[in-house]
Amino acid sequence: MNTLEDICQSVEAVFQLLLDELTLSTSASTQNCQDVAERLSKEINRICVESRRIQASGEVESWAITLAKHRLQQCLHYYKLGSKRGRVELHSTLSAVVYRYITPPQTQSSYQARLTLIEDFLQGFYMEALNAFRREFQLPPSYQPRTLLELSEYMAFTERYGKRRIPLPGHRNQQLIILRAQTFSQQQPSETLVDIERAAEGMAGESDNPWNAASLQQVREQMVAQEPEAGEDTLRHTVINELIAYLEERKQQDCVDYFTLRLKDLPASEIEAILGLTPRQRDYLQQRFKYHLIRFALSHRWELVHQWLEADLERNLGLTLQQWQAFLGQLSPAQARLLQLKQQGLADAAISQALGNTVTQVQKQWFKLLEQAWEIRNSSISGENGSTDE
Repeated sequence: MNTLEDICQSVEAVFQLLLDELTLSTSASTQNCQDVAERLSKEINRICVESRRIQASGEVESWAITLAKHRLQQCLHYYKLGSKRGRVELHSTLSAVVYRYITPPQTQSSYQARLTLIEDFLQGFYMEALNAFRREFQLPPSYQPRTLLELSEYMAFTERYGKRRIPLPGHRNQQLIILRAQTFSQQQPSETLVDIERAAEGMAGESDNPWNAASLQQVREQMVAQEPEAGEDTLRHTVINELIAYLEERKQQDCVDYFTLRLKDLPASEIEAILGLTPRQRDYLQQRFKYHLIRFALSHRWELVHQWLEADLERNLGLTLQQWQAFLGQLSPAQARLLQLKQQGLADAAISQALGNTVTQVQKQWFKLLEQAWEIRNSSISGENGSTDE
């Protein structure tokens, strides 16, 4: 068992480590660095004292240093991102964790409805996290993160708070934010969605709620503010929404979940953890998603996708002049005629009449033609980049 003197020395060493690193790595004031270092060192000391595993290890000081470095890394990560990018990063991280647990009512089961519910849920969770932050560090109810370092400290705390493991019956445990998301989803009315702004305003007016309008407004602005979308991103978002709608129409919700996480550029291991999949199951899901993606890109909305890729008919399907000539040389007379009619802007029904085929046959032939162009374009890119083993 550690003596009181040992514990005090450990706390002081951790505080000094935190203070030195914060002073060196940030431009915050000395007082600001001291306040944050003191709060973090108190949290680390509390964990070391309360954890039976750490106490039993006989290496309390080593554990304290490890925890201090981890919290420093988290805090400085958000600090380096800055206030806007840091908020977006946290929002993206927590959205990915709760995505599959926030389920809209059947009448509102679109992708956009789910995003709205996630936004609504996280509004409340950020409020809960700030309340917990004040409570655990014995801060006044009026406390708000004012400086970039304080905001970074709060965002790092919010991420840790959400990922805390809560013990459940049967020797199981679950992350706190997932339990909150499940409860939130179960409480949703069957017909209507909760409006974020109205919900926040309503909560602020309740006499038993410690939040005031200023707190709500600041948290709302700080945690979900994002850069306005650039005009050139509009087409990309249209393609994404169209693909998700395409997948949902075909009852491929697991592919939607996978695609959404891929958009966040998460590693395969994290996607597996969030979706509860083994590596083999995730690989199977990836292949199934790839199949639907190809069908979507070359058949369902080929015009939209090719326009986004700058590979539409006006740009020779994205082929260079030399590739285009080689492509035309590969076409049969029927395919050349089909391409000519497509270039004239005729609908599939009109083309089927001109060629004496059914609409389905026209669509299948066009799919094969686009696939040929796709292969030529991709083989050229692979050749430029060099072949690599998967």
